[in-house]
Parts: sequence; C-alpha cells; structure tokens
Amino acid sequence: MDLDRRSFIGGMTALAGLASTPVLSQPMRSPEPQRYPDSAWKVLDKRFNKYMIGNTPLQRQWTGALWAEGSAWNGVGRYVVFSDIPNNRQMRWDEATGRVTELRVPSNFSNGNTFDFEGRQISCEHSTARVVRYNWQGEPEVLAETFEGKRLNAPNDAVVHPDDGGIIFTDPGYGSFWHYEGNVRNLELPASIYHLDPKSRTLTKLTDEILKPNGLCFSPDYRKLYVADSAPTHHSEPAQIIAWDLADNGRKLTNRQVFATLEKGFHDGMRADVDGNIWAATAFGGEGIDGIHVYTADGTKIGQLVMPEACANLTFAGKQRNRLFICGSQSVYTIYTAAQGAHRS
Repeated sequence: MDLDRRSFIGGMTALAGLASTPVLSQPMRSPEPQRYPDSAWKVLDKRFNKYMIGNTPLQRQWTGALWAEGSAWNGVGRYVVFSDIPNNRQMRWDEATGRVTELRVPSNFSNGNTFDFEGRQISCEHSTARVVRYNWQGEPEVLAETFEGKRLNAPNDAVVHPDDGGIIFTDPGYGSFWHYEGNVRNLELPASIYHLDPKSRTLTKLTDEILKPNGLCFSPDYRKLYVADSAPTHHSEPAQIIAWDLADNGRKLTNRQVFATLEKGFHDGMRADVDGNIWAATAFGGEGIDGIHVYTADGTKIGQLVMPEACANLTFAGKQRNRLFICGSQSVYTIYTAAQGAHRS
C-alpha cells in the first residue's frame, strides 16, 4: 500500500511519541521459589545462629567474570570495587541500583583492593608487580614495586592501619605464573608479607615464614593480623590461616599461631566482624565446602555459607556493613547477615 508524505510523517511522529513514553520494566521470569531459610546457611555450632537471618536470600547480583576477586566497600560512593583479573579490569557494583559496570580497563590485572582512611583506592597489580594508590584525579601513584633492588612477585591483597596509614600487603606471586592473570616471569623474592609506609615509601619485610600468603585482615581492634596461606596451590602442606600479634602499628609481627587448618581447598580473602569472628572466602574444596567459612576468635569453625561457585573474596557492604558481598568465580553475590563488618572496607 502506498503512503503519502503526510501519512508517513504522521506515522513517524506517533512512533517518536511512543519512544519518548516511559516504558515500565516487565517482570522477570522468577526462578523456582525457595523456602526460607536459604539453603546457603550451614550451622556447625549454635553460636552461628546469632549471625543468620532466616528470611533473606542469597542473591546473584551479576555474572560475567572469569575470576572475581579483591572486593572493597566504599561507603561514600555506596559501591563495591572488585577485580575481574583474567579480563584485566576493575568492576563496580552500585548498591543503589544493583548494576555492575566497568570501572577501569585495563587494570594491570589488579587483584586485591582497599581504601585508605582518606578514601583513596589502593590496588595490588599483578602484571606490573606494584602496589598503587589512586589520587584525587583518579591517576595511579606507585607506592611499591621493588624490595632491596628486586622486583616484587605480584602483590595480592592489602589492608590499611588506621593509626598511621601504614599498608600491609601479601606477595605470593600468583600473577607471575600464567599470562592468564598477569605475565610469566621468574620470581626474584620469596613469598612474603610486607609493611609499606605510604608517606616515606619505605618497604619492610614482616615475614617470609608462610608458603603462599594470600588474603588478610585485621582483628576488630587492629591488634592481630590474620593471613590465609593458600599453600596447596604449589605445596603439599594444607591450607591454613595464620595469626600474629601486631606491634608498632603493624611494623612488627610477633607470636605466630596457626589459627585454622582446612583439609580440602583453601581460604583466600577474609574479613572480621565486630565480634571478632573471621569470615573466610573458600575455593577449590568442591560442593559443600566452597563458599564462606566462619570462625570465632579462638579458631572454632561455627558455620558456613555454602555457595554454588568457588569463592575468592568478600567484604561487608552497606551503611550498617551487614550485607555480605561475595566474589564467586564468575559471579558476585550478596546476602544480608546479622553480623556487622568490623572495618570500613
């Protein structure tokens, strides 16, 4: 059928009007309903009941990563930054909208992220073997890349002490073993834990008496340091969490103790809650093990969050720091808890 010019213009105007009309979002097809409490909760000790919420679900917020890592909460921006290491990018989950977007591409295959007490992001880079801090213009400033004239292995995870802003980071070398997560090179230094003075840029080795120092966190009062030893990736020893007492605002470690031992799989990123419990991301243990393991301050495992994917990291998010944000292998998840994170990020 032929259309004259007036009819054509009128039709286009009508279409334009439709295009400018707000479109209500259509309801998504819901997954099969699941009865509360969510089956992710696993109680091993009645003390864990205190931290469970029976009417909250484990929610998969996004999928599309190859290996999600390095989550850190920014309370001012209300977002979590995390790394998708093999895809060489940093991602941003927005609490207000639930959207995940790219934050930095490329990221130098960054792994662990945190924020200092002035709100600046600190990142551990694999491919460049550096610890960097993003300034107020968003540009990275190199804080550490060598120790005693030798290149760092591949900094992994970092935490910041509140008294003087000192940074403690682990350097196991995982970004040096495959091009998949960095680039292949010979390690020049033993796997170690370091203290970094960000003002003087002085780097001090705290210890190399740990096989594969990985994720780390402080106790709520900053008097202890917990570090995951993911030894089974390259050694025959089991995975452990090692604890030290801190002296001189984190410049010295004393009283080394084995806090926990994992028979299968390994712990990675960790966070403490205000009661002193340690929430440890767990990977490569298989079904029923992968997820989050929760230990009391005396090292007793009291519960788990059993996840459908291996988990590398976690952080407590939200204004009350009661929403656990979890980095699965390819996805990120959230679940509300009755626990409260001890620290800001």
